[in-house]
Amino acid sequence: MIEEPSVTEKAGVIQFFEITFELSWKLMKDYLSYMGYDVKSPRETIKIAYSIELIDEGSLWLDALMDRNATVHIYDQEQSDAIYCMIKEQYFQLLQNLYEKFKGLSCLD
Repeated sequence: MIEEPSVTEKAGVIQFFEITFELSWKLMKDYLSYMGYDVKSPRETIKIAYSIELIDEGSLWLDALMDRNATVHIYDQEQSDAIYCMIKEQYFQLLQNLYEKFKGLSCLD
């Protein structure tokens, strides 16, 4: 772990978060479609995934969605640092939990 990441390293973490979050909600959407749900948006996907216990912490997923959407328009170092901290402290674990959940699904074998 980097003790004092540079601005460039933080920007890289945020960029990878953007990509990973996009792939994650689309994976959930595809899974929900496979299960018979018709979902269109990331917000709807998260809400249904939470309701069927595919994910935990639905409100934190919605916070991650808001921060992901905000990353496109970050021009403020303070906001960038706040999102970086959320990624490091909470959102990474959400994504890790989703990975573990899908790894354990028997229907994907």
